[in-house]
Amino acid sequence: MNKFLKKGQTVLLNFLGKSENPYEKELLSKDIDSTRFVVLDTETTGFDYVKDRILCIGAVVLQNNTISIHDSFEVYIQQEHYDKTTAKIHGILKDFALDKPNELQVLQQFLTFLGDSIIIAHHTVFDVTMINKALERNGLPSLTNKSLDTAVLYKKTLIVSHLFESKDTYSLDELADKYDISIKDRHTALGDAYITAIAFLKIIKKLEAKKITTLKQLFK
Repeated sequence: MNKFLKKGQTVLLNFLGKSENPYEKELLSKDIDSTRFVVLDTETTGFDYVKDRILCIGAVVLQNNTISIHDSFEVYIQQEHYDKTTAKIHGILKDFALDKPNELQVLQQFLTFLGDSIIIAHHTVFDVTMINKALERNGLPSLTNKSLDTAVLYKKTLIVSHLFESKDTYSLDELADKYDISIKDRHTALGDAYITAIAFLKIIKKLEAKKITTLKQLFK
């Protein structure tokens, strides 16, 4: 009977996204400073998970409270889909990526760079879903990396009071303005990844004052 109860508990935890994987337990027991984070951003042709495509993946490594510029990733992908409306935002023109690696090649490069690191992004669901859709198109499994969202983490730093109006979500521009982060490279994949990495470090400092100092607490 206990065997069946334990199995049922495991299924429920997996369904809720609370895996009992020993590796995950070990990962969450690590301190924040020594953990390798990969802060990423994607530039895309639009916001439709099925129809649109990734134009560029940009990422930086964050570890020991340091953003490693020399350990970064920025690769443009051959364009098979073009939207002149979104091109006005990211500035990637139709002919710019003609001689670039194809989607599969870029994904393979990115997976090697990412490894088993924790993903950080701003509005993580969008970037991770776009990458997973690309992986699916190329017959590769979805990402299994744990991920954090700076939009969600930022809300943890705010004072909860009826005297202060709270929003459902905050843009990367709002975080950059709040933390006085330069946005001169905004709307480039690597530029946005770098801005997000700085914002994450600022958020972590704020959360330390609230006694949130472990990975396990960040994921709550």
